[in-house]
Amino acid sequence: MEEFETVEEISDEVFEEKKTLKDILVEMKDLSEAMADLAYSSILLNSREIAEEVVEMEEEMDKLRIEAEIKAMLASRNREDAEDLVGMLHIAEAAEAMSDAAKSIVDVVLRGEGEHPILQRMLSEAEEIITKVNVGGRSILVNKTLADLKLSTNTGMYVIAIKRGNRWIYRPGKKTKIQRGDALIAVGNKEGKQVLQDIASGKRREI
Repeated sequence: MEEFETVEEISDEVFEEKKTLKDILVEMKDLSEAMADLAYSSILLNSREIAEEVVEMEEEMDKLRIEAEIKAMLASRNREDAEDLVGMLHIAEAAEAMSDAAKSIVDVVLRGEGEHPILQRMLSEAEEIITKVNVGGRSILVNKTLADLKLSTNTGMYVIAIKRGNRWIYRPGKKTKIQRGDALIAVGNKEGKQVLQDIASGKRREI
């Protein structure tokens, strides 16, 4: 009975938000990509906080899959429609499979195995690194958009997620504005890591 009520509630959300199946699939794609980024971040940073966030995202992915199935059923008027929609549901299944894989990755951290010396040595030899920096009040990043800053061009570091209070911003866009107190998760080269840390702390006043 509880499962039925959950599905019913989700179907109401589909009607209210007027999302198309395409909208839901795009959301699932973006979410699965963000989960992959954060899953590897949790390993590299050995962060239980990020790992737990990925687990919550996986639960959201389950809801989106149900939304996709409901929307497909409502949109199917005949056999031809149903055949077309089957292909789209295969995409939804693939996105959910990616999210399940991301959850399996963070299980390493949640089980307390993230500090294994072999794992850490392997990750330290990777060409790209992931870092977490906190934005201080004196940082030139404050109140600037990612487009204004051009961090990936100027530092070699690409921001893949922002933690703002208790909320995460996944795969932020060019118009996303950085605020004081934000925690940035960024990926890039080793040289850019120190540059970004200095800029975020306010130690460096130019990019």
